[in-house]
Amino acid sequence: MNLQGKRIILGVTGSIAAYKSAHLARLLIKAGAEVQIIMSASALDFITPLTLSTLSKRPVLHQFQKDETGVWNNHVELGLWADLFLIAPLSANTLAKLAHGICDNLLTATYLSARCPVMLAPAMDLDMYQHPSVRANLGRVQSFGNQVLDAESGELASGLSGQGRMMEPEHILEQVAFFFRKKGDFQGKKVLLTMGPTQESIDPVRFISNHSSGKMGYALAEAFLERGAEVFVVSGPVSIEVAKEKFHWQDVLSAQSMYEAAAALHSQADIVVFAAAVADYGPQEVAAEKIKKDDDEMSISLKKNIDIAFTLGQSKKAGQIHVGFALETENEEKNAKGKLEKKNFDLIVLNSMKETGAGFRLDTNRVHLFHRNGKKVSSAVERKDSIAALILDEIKKHDNWKQA
Repeated sequence: MNLQGKRIILGVTGSIAAYKSAHLARLLIKAGAEVQIIMSASALDFITPLTLSTLSKRPVLHQFQKDETGVWNNHVELGLWADLFLIAPLSANTLAKLAHGICDNLLTATYLSARCPVMLAPAMDLDMYQHPSVRANLGRVQSFGNQVLDAESGELASGLSGQGRMMEPEHILEQVAFFFRKKGDFQGKKVLLTMGPTQESIDPVRFISNHSSGKMGYALAEAFLERGAEVFVVSGPVSIEVAKEKFHWQDVLSAQSMYEAAAALHSQADIVVFAAAVADYGPQEVAAEKIKKDDDEMSISLKKNIDIAFTLGQSKKAGQIHVGFALETENEEKNAKGKLEKKNFDLIVLNSMKETGAGFRLDTNRVHLFHRNGKKVSSAVERKDSIAALILDEIKKHDNWKQA
């Protein structure tokens, strides 16, 4: 990973995960970056400036005044110097300050002065991470355009296990490298993306659906946005937190409503990604009242839903790129290639329910990508944001990319 010449401010706040900042600094330096570390006062309780200055090869800053002569650390100059401001770990306390513009130390003052992009890697106990105030603050800083690197799951300092661990330094390095490598390569492209499950109503309280969480679709939406695209999302009801304000976002429920929303946007899109898990069938009739369980058995007559990808594939414009998904459990490659042809896709992404670490609701995935020209690309089991990056890279290799 080449970060040669990139200037990065690494902010370190008061968290037990601060010990990982030493490893992160070392990785960034090894990749060629210039790293200036700024610590909050509480971070000094967890790791010494001497350790971090030795690794970064620069004095570590943690207060406004350099010495008793009145010479000061200019937070404005620092904010202008950096190509990226990375805060890792980000404590709940500093998160709250960033979310509400509180400026009581050198780190937060530099954040408010920074003109460069900002990445935030939160770290805290699982209950803190899920607290409504923390979730609201994370959403707020994301709405400012900052990128939040989601905390990872595992054993926590409290002895509990769950989501709250700071993203591992190696994974943060991947995100930083990705940012500098890919910035702006989808600039000027309009992307239409369907994601999540659909719900087909049986009666006012019941519906037919599937286990899709929307995680893969949302990772793709974020990836397109970060790489400069204008992203139009048509989403079924997902079970994850999303920052809708960053996209042109429409919520839908049924396959028919998803089709209508996507069809209205289809003609203006350069790239169309069909990542939604659309129900193939829905009830023939929707009961007006809740169906009572009077009998031991009940049958529901189903009708076939519209095939959104197939239907819109018939009206694909010259130069437009269509990307589909296939989730299979048998004859996987044959079925995926069949859909590639039938639905007029340029690229199809095959998921297998048989792969360990892949499938619904997980943070990881493993995929096989098939191009119309017969080329096949396979991933390892990776985080879904890394899978999204791979898919975008493969889209750029398509013949229609220059026209799209």
